[in-house]
Amino acid sequence: MSDSTVTLVGNVTREPELRYTSGGRGVASFGIAVNRRYQSQGEWVEQVSFLDVTCWGDLGENAAASIQKGSRVIVFGRLEQRSWETQEGDKRSKIEVVADEIGPSLRWARCTIEKTSRSTGDAGGSSQRSAPARPADQPYGGDEEPF
Repeated sequence: MSDSTVTLVGNVTREPELRYTSGGRGVASFGIAVNRRYQSQGEWVEQVSFLDVTCWGDLGENAAASIQKGSRVIVFGRLEQRSWETQEGDKRSKIEVVADEIGPSLRWARCTIEKTSRSTGDAGGSSQRSAPARPADQPYGGDEEPF
């Protein structure tokens, strides 16, 4: 089975909205504007596409806490089409991006990366763990996480 994977770079058009499913799983949604600029017959033409982005679980919670309207982001995910019928009986559909990864675009901005702690489920309950500190002069290597 093939996926329709996409990588988009654009600006967030509305603040992320974080909701939770009845099972407690986070889901964030926001809009992104992707600009395309090209020349046609000697004139510059700008085309803008507006897409909705949905992020699930930790990605959704982290996105809601990290990005805001106007942020320039890189979104990697898959396209999904949703269809529904309005109360008036009209059929509607839209294509949205279900994000697998989201990151800041560093072309015109800087960011500070803060690793979140992860919960591990075990018989004794959950415990918080984070990566051990690495001396600044020690290079990354092997299976070590970069942050």
